[in-house]
Amino acid sequence: MAKKLWGGRFGKKTDPLVEKFTRSIQYDYKLAEYDLLGSIAHVQVLRKSRYLTPSEAKTLTKGLEAILSSVKKGTFKPDHACEDIHTDIQNKLASRAGALAMKLHTARSRNDQVVFAVKLYSKAALKTLIGDISKLSAVISALAAKNKNIIMPGFTHMQHAQPVYLKKYLGAYLEMLKRDAERLKHVSENIKPTLGAGALAGTPISAKFYAGYATSNSLDAVSDRDFVLDILGALSITGMHLSRLAEDLIIWATKEFGFVEIDEAFCTGSSLMPQKKNADFLELVRGYTGRLYGNLMSVLATMKGLPLTYNRDMQLDKEPLFSSFEIVSAELKIFQGLVKSLEFNKERIAAQLKDEALYATDLLYYLVRKGEPFASAHAIVGKIVKYSLDNGVLIKNMTQDQLKKFSSKIKKGEIKKLFDPKVSVESKKSVKR
Repeated sequence: MAKKLWGGRFGKKTDPLVEKFTRSIQYDYKLAEYDLLGSIAHVQVLRKSRYLTPSEAKTLTKGLEAILSSVKKGTFKPDHACEDIHTDIQNKLASRAGALAMKLHTARSRNDQVVFAVKLYSKAALKTLIGDISKLSAVISALAAKNKNIIMPGFTHMQHAQPVYLKKYLGAYLEMLKRDAERLKHVSENIKPTLGAGALAGTPISAKFYAGYATSNSLDAVSDRDFVLDILGALSITGMHLSRLAEDLIIWATKEFGFVEIDEAFCTGSSLMPQKKNADFLELVRGYTGRLYGNLMSVLATMKGLPLTYNRDMQLDKEPLFSSFEIVSAELKIFQGLVKSLEFNKERIAAQLKDEALYATDLLYYLVRKGEPFASAHAIVGKIVKYSLDNGVLIKNMTQDQLKKFSSKIKKGEIKKLFDPKVSVESKKSVKR
């Protein structure tokens, strides 16, 4: 069994089942780099406060930097017999620096050690995600520019509503991603790594030696997981946005719609039906959004009843955090290639634009401009649409006499141009272009 960071008070060995149940190295090994950075900073605190001589500090720093180098090179191998990554690193340092390594834990607790590492990990992961959002946004912008002249049906309640530019439809997702990036940036800026909280009450070392890492409340420093909840909440929203994009693409790619072709590289087939081309990635994006929500709820549920300060329950914040980062990161990266490969079927989209219901609102505004009150104009157009459906006649093909039955203000020659998608989208002036 690997050497622990504790045990002097105990006269019995830990039950093997408890040992296994409480172990976290199987997932917190991901904090190795950030725990090492915290340890290197802590060595300097101990040197400045004279708990370590300059020579001792140099030896410990050299050992920690060697381990850090192995992490960055990908050669670091966590010892899964250890209970956590902090213990593993301590033991690895001892193999390099001998008994001197025992001084590293002076004025330090895993309570403040772990939160420091998680905060550094989170800030690095958030920076990467913000970059991935920027890359996906650039790909969507390029797709919108490439198809800038395509007009498509807009939908409310999954029913035809009004014509819109495809670029505006895609632009809605750009707005979502923009908010996501701003939200994640704000979360990152609010994460303040701290040192010196000790187990909960602080340490004998002056706050001045902790420099920018000093905390104003050591109890809060070791028990705060608000930043984890902020991250999980923000990632849940990002996942929801990606899920909505996935759903639109799934619908558009169906035979019934046929608006878009998804590249085969991003689809899978059926083990039984040889003709199938399934957008499984997009379906899993929808599914994993539930996992993101569950990760948030699990940490909220964990934290809701915890008394101050640190409790071992808080160990369970890491798996949901790592999971959510990994899910959203993978989705953003795959979406970049998928969106870049999309091809829109202009003929199928144009065919949908023949639906006169899309232009009912334009006809309504026509009557309003003629002096008809909005409410009565709304009723008139509703009756015209019903007559069209009941009698199988297009509005633009109705005779002047037929139109007069609904309103004397309607002129057949004037309204024919209203059933044009270009005229419809260009008539909307309230939104900045």
